[in-house]
Amino acid sequence: MNAEIIQEFTFEAGHFLPAVPEGHPCQRIHGHSYRVEVHVLGPIDPVTGWVLDFHDLEAAVQPVIDQLDHRMLNEVPGLPNPTAECIGAWIWHRLQPVLPGLTSIVVWETATARAVIRG
Repeated sequence: MNAEIIQEFTFEAGHFLPAVPEGHPCQRIHGHSYRVEVHVLGPIDPVTGWVLDFHDLEAAVQPVIDQLDHRMLNEVPGLPNPTAECIGAWIWHRLQPVLPGLTSIVVWETATARAVIRG
């Protein structure tokens, strides 16, 4: 039997979107309180009773989140156009090699707007 576990992380960061049309409000520097969900799917281990220890999941994800926290995202290598979609893909590429079973990354830019990245 498989189960999907989900753990949330948060970070604060500034950015601007260089590819939007002239006059678009996101062209100006602004910031967000981002929320990131990391979803991992796998079999439930019959001994431990879990897919993955949440402590181990956090140990894999937090260093990646720390690279974004309190940063100007446009200055982070690989994020010249830091949309929610691009941030999610950036996180995906760093976590996929170390988290077998990674199914999706959800990046919440605001309380009502999010992007879902699947491999």
